[in-house]
Amino acid sequence: MLTLITYPGGFGQPSASPFCVKAMYLLNMSGQPWQAEFSNDPRKAPQAKFPVLRTQHGLVHDSNQIQAYLEDNGAQFNTHLSDAEKAVAHTLVRMTEEHMYFILVLDRWERMDVWPTIRDHYFKEIPSILRGFITGGLRKSLIKGMKTQGLGRMTWEERMARVEQDLSAISTTLGDKPFLFGDQPCAADASVIAVLGAMRATPVATPLSRRLGDDALLSAYIDRADTAMGQS
Repeated sequence: MLTLITYPGGFGQPSASPFCVKAMYLLNMSGQPWQAEFSNDPRKAPQAKFPVLRTQHGLVHDSNQIQAYLEDNGAQFNTHLSDAEKAVAHTLVRMTEEHMYFILVLDRWERMDVWPTIRDHYFKEIPSILRGFITGGLRKSLIKGMKTQGLGRMTWEERMARVEQDLSAISTTLGDKPFLFGDQPCAADASVIAVLGAMRATPVATPLSRRLGDDALLSAYIDRADTAMGQS
């Protein structure tokens, strides 16, 4: 049986990481039996991050490589899409994972009204007397990296204007369909819904979490994942 090594759940999500949630959706969609192995310590994992899929052929790291492994072993996530739809799907995944995700990270790690709740959940295994000291350096390093990336230099108003364009692109593609390209979810749905769901689930209300929670179209889209992509 396949084993997904993943961060544990939190804030109503099956994992605190949207990339782990994406991998869970893909595994469920693949039809292959699998089980979860939860861990908060990725230091010994390939590239020191989760998700990692343990297979009979060895470890497969990164959600995109997990998707490729499942496809190489019979999963058909995108065969119902036209070539043009596959191109749009690829673009939506990159937008979601390389732009929207980092706005989510800043929403959770930079905002001082959110960070203490995030810190005490993500790092609850660290004794409370040491938690602030140890995680302070991690947070400072992450915020510095986000300034190098560029989004960390923007105001929250600027970031929200940027993410609004992304949400509009998703809503326009979705239209009145259950999923991005019709009645059947594809791999892009797994990626997009995982990040949208995480944005909505941030445990302290922020303009970003409220934006998702107040959006009837996108909220219904997120909720459809529970049955169509069967959280485990």
